[in-house]
Amino acid sequence: MNNALATLSNIPVSMATLASLFPDIKAGSHKVRTLERSGQLLRIKKGLYVVSPMVTQLPLSIELIANHVYAPSYVSMHSALRFYGLIPEAVYSVQSMTIKHTRCFDTPLGRFDYTCMSRDAFPVGVSIINKQTYTFLMATPEKALCDLIANSPKVNLRYLKDVERFLSDDLRMDMDDFRNMDVTVFERYAEVGKKATSIQSLIKYLKR
Repeated sequence: MNNALATLSNIPVSMATLASLFPDIKAGSHKVRTLERSGQLLRIKKGLYVVSPMVTQLPLSIELIANHVYAPSYVSMHSALRFYGLIPEAVYSVQSMTIKHTRCFDTPLGRFDYTCMSRDAFPVGVSIINKQTYTFLMATPEKALCDLIANSPKVNLRYLKDVERFLSDDLRMDMDDFRNMDVTVFERYAEVGKKATSIQSLIKYLKR
């Protein structure tokens, strides 16, 4: 039984997929609930599960789970910046962007927040992070920064001093890390995303 579950790796799956692993059992959904009670399955939300690390011997990927809780989406803003080691503060929810309605999900594995954005800006600067047995979607550092600025009501970067204050004081980002960023992502975002004026200020600061 565990062997069948282990084949799923640490990828979130639906109730139907799990039930299909046990075709010889008439009440497949009942079997899923039994596996959940025994701790072999972890319920993320209604109809979505992930196999326990004690079965797969693989750690859970919060980023991969975030992609599945509400799709299409990709991890961004503080969560992505923290993932890349660009900001020092811990992040207590997984922040993602989506083209669907803004939603939040409180799950046994933590809180997942999703912010709505335009379809035009969604694909700009999104990368596929490859791990050994799975992949997930995450903003590049540049896109994560753009998404954060675009969705922070109090952030208005009119002048170069505003950019420096935001990056170094508010985010506590190493300015050398910022100077190594790809300006083309900022330029593409400024064409289709929100707060183009603030993004243009980023571009000016980076190019100076």
